Amino acid sequence: MGWRIELSGDARKQLQKLGHSEAKRIVQFLHQRVEPLDNPRLVGKALKGPFTELWRYRVGDYRLICELRDDVLVVLVLRVGHRSRVYRS
Repeated sequence: MGWRIELSGDARKQLQKLGHSEAKRIVQFLHQRVEPLDNPRLVGKALKGPFTELWRYRVGDYRLICELRDDVLVVLVLRVGHRSRVYRS
């Protein structure tokens, strides 16, 4: 079946600020591990509290905060950041 990966404007900017190797590793993770899955929830983990509709993916020390849109099979990446800072607004 396969899902489509989309990056929000903020996520795209955050990804560009990372080093080349980290950004490449994150993009490869999305396209090789998440995109081909029938259910992207198998790899990630649901957030808790008021953000239960969002999912996170772990790539080394970096976290991807995503919204899964089941109706159109899209994984929308909302934030990309280091694990120590990504959950802060």
